Amino acid sequence: MSGQKLLFSRLKLWTSGRSRWISRLYDGVNACGSAPFSSCSPKVCVVGGGPAGFYTAQHLIKARQDVEVDIYERLPVPFGLVRFGVAPDHPEVKNVINTFTQTAKHSRCSFFGNVNVGKDVSVEELQQAYHAVVLSYGAEGNRRMGVPGEDLAGVHSAKDFVGWYNGLPNCRELSPNLSCDTAVVLGQGNVALDVARILLSPIDILKKTDITQPALEALAESKVRRVLIVGRRGPIQVACTIKEVREMVNLPDTRPEMVAADFEGVREALKDIPRPRKRLTELMLKTALEPPGETEQERREKASRVWGFRFFLSPIEILADPDHNRTAGIRLAVNRLEGSGEGARAVLTGEVEDVTCGLVISSIGYKSLPIDPSVPFDSSKAIVPNNMGRVQQAAGLYCSGWLKTGPTGVIATTMNNSFDTARSVVEDMDSGTLDVSAAKPGSQSISALLEKRGVKPVSFSDWEKIDSVEVRRGEATGKPREKLLAVDEMLQVAHK
Repeated sequence: MSGQKLLFSRLKLWTSGRSRWISRLYDGVNACGSAPFSSCSPKVCVVGGGPAGFYTAQHLIKARQDVEVDIYERLPVPFGLVRFGVAPDHPEVKNVINTFTQTAKHSRCSFFGNVNVGKDVSVEELQQAYHAVVLSYGAEGNRRMGVPGEDLAGVHSAKDFVGWYNGLPNCRELSPNLSCDTAVVLGQGNVALDVARILLSPIDILKKTDITQPALEALAESKVRRVLIVGRRGPIQVACTIKEVREMVNLPDTRPEMVAADFEGVREALKDIPRPRKRLTELMLKTALEPPGETEQERREKASRVWGFRFFLSPIEILADPDHNRTAGIRLAVNRLEGSGEGARAVLTGEVEDVTCGLVISSIGYKSLPIDPSVPFDSSKAIVPNNMGRVQQAAGLYCSGWLKTGPTGVIATTMNNSFDTARSVVEDMDSGTLDVSAAKPGSQSISALLEKRGVKPVSFSDWEKIDSVEVRRGEATGKPREKLLAVDEMLQVAHK
């Protein structure tokens, strides 16, 4: 073979494996004229820097080698509920922050904190600047109980109480009443158990965590010695996991106190329920009804604090003290179940039960709020109506996380749901349903708008300055970190 032919055949071989890349390059030049290819790459904006936002961004970057993703977050700090929702004594759950950090530092990803979408910039403005907009801003509203007295001092949502001990800026003034003997937590999910555990945990355990200093000081002075975790249905319907119940059972200086009658017929029903639920129910049965071994008996006798599940009860009124200023108790309706298993419904019996308490924490769920008048919103379900993450009647608009499904599941659930939305975006790009042929300015135009409006975003490297200050402050007191609690303080550090 002549040298010229050999060169030609090698060139042919080299180009054949890159035909897709070459054709994309030509597409870029054709669509944008003389513009460089990068300006023609699909630009996606993600609204919300919590788990749903980061998982969506992660999958988009991985699925297409040309996509560029910008994440906008209302607070100056990223990670959403991983920072502000996960219990301080569960540091292992926060390990996902390492993955999120990798995503944020990717060359095709940018983070813009301190940008309030819906206020600083509209969703329509984002849609003009990006090929696709994914709403992933979570559920920051509280579900109300809808009972008389719920606005009395001493009644808090679990979301606000968790925000208080985890350093959420708008919860730092909460000041819960911890001078009472008994607290009632309404709801039996993992968040309810987190709240109960934090209320009863020995201070020596908490002071090694990243719980905020004001919360630590308040809990050190707490007079709360008894926490009741109340649910409207029975033991077979609790929404928490076995891990959380086991932590309550083994919590130092506490003992369980249950009502034996609540477990009538439960042992017989065990054979018909799935294994994870069966193991959880068996643990509750053992804790409630079986006499403990000698060592455990001794431990329980020495315990100064008490916790217990209360079943078949629904709140109907928060009872006020004589001056009608503060919570003095709660009136609970007694229920019976209709049906069986997880589909069983609570039906009122007409009986009531009053419990004296000075603190009521409602853990009956978070809810998403509408962000912008241009975005469809289903108020009854508190979600953005969507099909596989595609927002109905809104081309180029998507949603992921709790905004898409409602507040359900754990971080792994959010991960899968966000990956599904990212897949929908990529499918729409590949099929041409989403037109990515024309160049869009992305963050370039949004940054100019924000500057004009006096908004100074926080970049990921700015967040790392905050991170390093918090870790340094924590080291001084033997904690993993001491969080900055005010937005102003965060911005001061970020923009140094």
